[in-house]
Amino acid sequence: MALRVPSRDNTKLAKVVERIAGDVELSTLWRCANINAIDRSGISDHGPVHIQIVANIALRLLRLLVEAEVKPSIVTNYGMTSEDAEVVVVLAAALHDLGMVVHRENHEQFSVCLAAPKLRELLDGIYDLEACTIITCEVLHAIYAHQSEIPCLTIEAGVAKVADALDMTKGRSRIPFEAGRVNIHSLSAASIEQVRLLKGQTKPIRVEIVMSNSAGIFQVDELLKHKLQTSTIAEYLEVAALMEGEAEKQLVKVFSL
Repeated sequence: MALRVPSRDNTKLAKVVERIAGDVELSTLWRCANINAIDRSGISDHGPVHIQIVANIALRLLRLLVEAEVKPSIVTNYGMTSEDAEVVVVLAAALHDLGMVVHRENHEQFSVCLAAPKLRELLDGIYDLEACTIITCEVLHAIYAHQSEIPCLTIEAGVAKVADALDMTKGRSRIPFEAGRVNIHSLSAASIEQVRLLKGQTKPIRVEIVMSNSAGIFQVDELLKHKLQTSTIAEYLEVAALMEGEAEKQLVKVFSL
């Protein structure tokens, strides 16, 4: 599946995305990761659809932050550009779950090992050696730090981590009610109808999570909130969980860190 993201005028991002679309090895790795995730482990989607969603969420989050004059770390620390930060978050999204081809346990570490040589291929000729090395380092950090317990050290890593957590709608749960394989993750994911990313009123970003019933609160409290706490972007987000069932529409919960 070709990766589709709005590259706008970012020519380097457009070239990277084009290379990803033509990379047979990468698309096969995504497929193998998903077989281990869904078919063999009975957990949620970790394949190309998940990658597509996370990449677009990450790009949206980063652009909202930049619009609010939050500087990406690659700008602050290396004097590069926001466009380069976009390349970092999209590549982090594309490669963060490659380690699932090895195992669910410690997949973040395995992803780093598999992503390193692939990054050289995807960036070759688009950036010079110095810039390629910097971007590779930033992507590898973001991949490793998408684990809930690992503190992010960059804005870009925080964006990738939160984007991963925000792929929580019922579409991600491919096997929600198969006999013997139902769990709290799939049941709660089935309750999430929509995730909206908007400009915030008091903070740069407002995240609205629309649920059909309160079971979806698990996704917010146990998954998103934990990842927010170890991200670098929690201070820039306000999160609202909304229940829009047939009987009534109500605000269930709002929090910010």
